[in-house]
Amino acid sequence: MPIIPDEKDWTWVTSKPCPECGFDPSTVTPATVPGSVLNMLPRWRAVLRRGDAMVRPDDHTWSPVEYACHVRDVFSLFSHRLDLMLTQDGAAFDNWDQDQAALEGDYASADPAQVSDELVSEGEQAAEAFARVTQDEWQRTGTRSNGSEFTVLTFSQYFLHDVVHHLHDVDG
Repeated sequence: MPIIPDEKDWTWVTSKPCPECGFDPSTVTPATVPGSVLNMLPRWRAVLRRGDAMVRPDDHTWSPVEYACHVRDVFSLFSHRLDLMLTQDGAAFDNWDQDQAALEGDYASADPAQVSDELVSEGEQAAEAFARVTQDEWQRTGTRSNGSEFTVLTFSQYFLHDVVHHLHDVDG
């Protein structure tokens, strides 16, 4: 069976804690993102070394390797979008369909060891991108294709929730 697309609007996670994973946006700034990301990378590596890394827990839920592919791509996507926010006034983000990306990237058949290396590399690059943000830049803006508006501050919260939540999905 195919994965049911997640069509929820998760932007609420920038204003209140997530009851599923415990993420609290009030503890996150662009300055705290690098350490948080780097601290999660060994946990992602451990998940991808498990014997069940390619096994879906049910027909409608991604396997750990599929989640890891998604997070790898989130690291890359958000690094790019952060750069847009810092270099363009009123940055606008192209649509990104995570479910289409999973199909086109054949996440389900990905090699866990390769994904682990790629996820760490992209995660380190994302951490470096957020580490370069100055406090004067926290209020710069960007808008998703669906109209959701972010400042660099709320963008960092939204981004980190995605990584934390999916690690909770596979590590919980």
